[in-house]
Amino acid sequence: MVGDLDDEVRARRQGESGHRSVPHTADARLRAWAPTREGCLAEAVLGMVGCFAEVSGVRPTAVERVRLAPGRDEDLLVALLDEVVFRLEVAGRVPVDVELTATDDGGLEVRMAVAELADVDIIGAVPKGISWQGLHIGPDPHGWSCTAIVDV
Repeated sequence: MVGDLDDEVRARRQGESGHRSVPHTADARLRAWAPTREGCLAEAVLGMVGCFAEVSGVRPTAVERVRLAPGRDEDLLVALLDEVVFRLEVAGRVPVDVELTATDDGGLEVRMAVAELADVDIIGAVPKGISWQGLHIGPDPHGWSCTAIVDV
């Protein structure tokens, strides 16, 4: 995670990936960036997890795969973050690592290394959903970036 905006700009100019979040009472604002769309989406997942859980050093207990149907980049971002919320609520699992690969038809193959929620340190409110308000993803001068508001 990057400390301030100057650090973020410097890192992005060097082609690095990353994320930052700003917690709030009823939600968290998440920003992620990477040289590629898939990298940016992966950073968004890690950023969302970082809003509520400390997963460094946690070993995954399973690998889960999901295929996201083709759609606009905004739709893919929301669908991906919704998959994380689904795993939290239904299975009690949290991603500790994620890899994405674009499919030929414009969708995404997602591989999530997950751990049991009981095995991670909870440091904030667990997300309940993703807001369409303020949602953005797209290319910029340094690669790709996205912004999302996570409802907690």
